[in-house]
Amino acid sequence: MPRDLTPDLVERLTKAWDADPTARLLQNAVTTTSVDDIALDRHVVTSIDHSVSHLLDDWTATSQEKSGRCWLFAGTNLLRAGARKKLGVKDFEFSQNHLLFWDKLEKANHWLESIIATSDRDVDDRTVAHLLATPAEDGGQWNMFVALVLKHGLVPKVAMPETKSSSNTRQMNRDIATILRQAARDLRAEAADGADPEALEVTKEQALAAIHRLLCIHLGTPPESFVWQWKDSDGAFHRDGELTPLEFAEAYVTVPLADYVCLVNDPRPTSPYGRTFTVEHLGNVVGAPPVTYLNVEPAVMKSLAARAIVDGEPVWFGCDTGQMSHADLGLWDASLFDRAAVYGTQPSLTKADRLLHHESLMTHAMLFTGVDLVDDVPRRWRVENSWGTEKGDKGFMTMNDSWFAEFVFEVAVRRYALPADLQAALEQDPVVLPAWDPMGALAD
Repeated sequence: MPRDLTPDLVERLTKAWDADPTARLLQNAVTTTSVDDIALDRHVVTSIDHSVSHLLDDWTATSQEKSGRCWLFAGTNLLRAGARKKLGVKDFEFSQNHLLFWDKLEKANHWLESIIATSDRDVDDRTVAHLLATPAEDGGQWNMFVALVLKHGLVPKVAMPETKSSSNTRQMNRDIATILRQAARDLRAEAADGADPEALEVTKEQALAAIHRLLCIHLGTPPESFVWQWKDSDGAFHRDGELTPLEFAEAYVTVPLADYVCLVNDPRPTSPYGRTFTVEHLGNVVGAPPVTYLNVEPAVMKSLAARAIVDGEPVWFGCDTGQMSHADLGLWDASLFDRAAVYGTQPSLTKADRLLHHESLMTHAMLFTGVDLVDDVPRRWRVENSWGTEKGDKGFMTMNDSWFAEFVFEVAVRRYALPADLQAALEQDPVVLPAWDPMGALAD
């Protein structure tokens, strides 16, 4: 039998509050100052600096502005490291707007296909409800980035620069969502009336035509080809003729994207290490390889990420950036905030608990550009964020190693770097998780 919040219980809670000698002091502090400023552990802050033993970045940090494109920025930032060297320039950016355009159109098609595939289910079915709640998300995962580049190529930022809507996607996403939900209503109704696949395809294409028009209005039209010319750091002029986006990517992507694999750390009891997983209805490009990842211990992820950096290559990763982080200081540490001292309640959720109880999941993607090794063991990590140059060390952040195990969920590494047993594990058929599983979260 449910029990209500009785006056007697409220009286006991109030008496306990009044008997706490620090309660009023904490109340006075937190009612006038951010609780994170009160809980920030000065000892932790002063024990961290931004220096590392192995540093790759000597470029300017980028900014995703008010959009959920961190995964695209992290991906293009990884690729621009090699492109800068090949071009002989200090700063260079691939167009994130170009990839955003194609991601939105591909996601719309992928989403509509999922709507058709589930059209025989009730609208309140959990999978259908999940799809209808997430029709126009900005975020993505590593495999989705690779799928876009391999299909649509890349262009320099000057060939498709930022627009108002690429830098602030809220209104555009609102209107995309409306078009897609209307299409979902129509497709489900037609399917219920017995429409054949050809008729459903006509309705889907009408929705895609509306989405394409909307994207061209908001983001501009992706170039079919462009003349690429530039001056290198010594002032020498170069012209590479007229290139398509795929030709440009072939010429200036210096790493084999298809050879990368995605490793995750999911410590839930139902997710054994050494197994591959995928998530139902997760993806953007229909026909691309499914979003698949291999579950491993944090130590494996750390070792492979550190080795890549030592070998001169940045590492794309996904994490829960809102946990134990201070954006302005550019610091992440598992003990950065002593909230127990403020609230009198000691946090006790493990990483598995946080996933199971909706406390944590991947929310953001960034790039490892350095690591501080002591006797070959990582002590802290250098991170290129995509929040501009005002935060942290001119846009670069520092992650203590304690934070990695707790809040990093995903890294992309070269297949050949994995030990033989993990390379073999990649060949197994992945376990399919439901569409709403937290490991299907999109970094934005």
